[in-house]
Amino acid sequence: MKLYAIIATFLVTQFAFAQDVTPTSETKVWSLEDCISYAIDNNITVKNASLSKNIAEVDYNRAKSARLPNLFGNASQSFSSGNTIDPITSDFVTDQINSTNVGITSSVTLFQGNQLNNQIQQNKILLQQSAFLEEEAKNNIVISLLETYLQTLYSKEGITIAENNLIASEKEVLRAKARLDAGSIALSDYTEAQSQAATNKYNVISAKNNYQQYIIALKQLLELPPSEDIEIETLDETMDLIKLELNKNDIYAKALNFLPEIEVSNLDIASKEKELDIVKGGYLPTLSLNGSIGSGYTSINESTFSDQFDFNFNQKIALSLSIPIFNRNQTKSAVKTAGIQIEKAQIEKQTTEKEVYLKVETAYQNALSSQEQLLAAEASRAAAEQSYKLAQKKYELGGLSTTDLVISQNTYTNAEQNYLQAKYLTVLYHQLLQFYQGNDIQI
Repeated sequence: MKLYAIIATFLVTQFAFAQDVTPTSETKVWSLEDCISYAIDNNITVKNASLSKNIAEVDYNRAKSARLPNLFGNASQSFSSGNTIDPITSDFVTDQINSTNVGITSSVTLFQGNQLNNQIQQNKILLQQSAFLEEEAKNNIVISLLETYLQTLYSKEGITIAENNLIASEKEVLRAKARLDAGSIALSDYTEAQSQAATNKYNVISAKNNYQQYIIALKQLLELPPSEDIEIETLDETMDLIKLELNKNDIYAKALNFLPEIEVSNLDIASKEKELDIVKGGYLPTLSLNGSIGSGYTSINESTFSDQFDFNFNQKIALSLSIPIFNRNQTKSAVKTAGIQIEKAQIEKQTTEKEVYLKVETAYQNALSSQEQLLAAEASRAAAEQSYKLAQKKYELGGLSTTDLVISQNTYTNAEQNYLQAKYLTVLYHQLLQFYQGNDIQI
């Protein structure tokens, strides 16, 4: 037992040199508000959603431009010999011909089953949807930051508990050594005190490692480089944690109006309905206006190059009408598919509403539970603390064994950890309920 305690003490002492969460003078202290503001501007998930919105805006502008006429210029130079047709005069000749053609063509769609207008409207809907998807990405980052930030604070306070236990157990080892030398306790009691001190030192290292893991997760959300050290602000101890006076149905109603997921679903249905209008346009004819101007030169004509370009100048304008008669049921199939897609979008909306309700219901029930647990944990912690203090006094007077003292300390430690867990869960779920209603997160 003694050998175990000595080895464990040596190992954890070596590891302790590599674990230190004490902030330096150059370490920036981040509040939750700082984290949220920074992440909104720098998180790659949010940036990706913003780029998707930019693409949707480009698609919308491209759809609007489809109503404009196009314009193309063309030019050709040809050489031929033998029996051929003059490309300018269309005469059949046997001489060598050197000819030049230049021109400009343009076309515009006058009517295409209203597909162009419907496409523009659909792309506008998709642009609006992308804006809400960007907001949803931001909300997800905010919630992730809230959870990670509170977990980091919880682990940070866990370090304090572990360090206090270590200090107490090291003092107990000194007392045990004095009592062992005086012959008032057995060697097993002394080694048990050593073992508890080694265990507490291990717990300190473990607590510091947990804290650093959450710091890494926080830096990942903030997109900070590994070399940058950060520290976080602690909770305002004057916060009123027992304050849940909300109706979950009211929260759910507000969440449906606030959370972008619902509007994303609504716009998805609108987009699918517009897609149906687009494919139905395939049943209707297409009317286009085409025009061109041009001129040319041929070497078999004795006139000069400039003269030929003058009298060969031509203009053309034409209307073209395309009437769909039978396209192998392609349009009919597209219409059926679009109708099914609308039904799927409506089901997806119902699923989204259920997910929102689950979020609200879960957060509300967890808030109620954690609030009650906090009251119980606070009373338990106070009782365990008093019991541990009495146990320490008895141990100092020799009226308590090392085993009983260790049990009392562990009971107090568990009570402290239960209180911390209840405290941070209460903060988390209260803030989630506030966020679901459109209120700012404030801790």
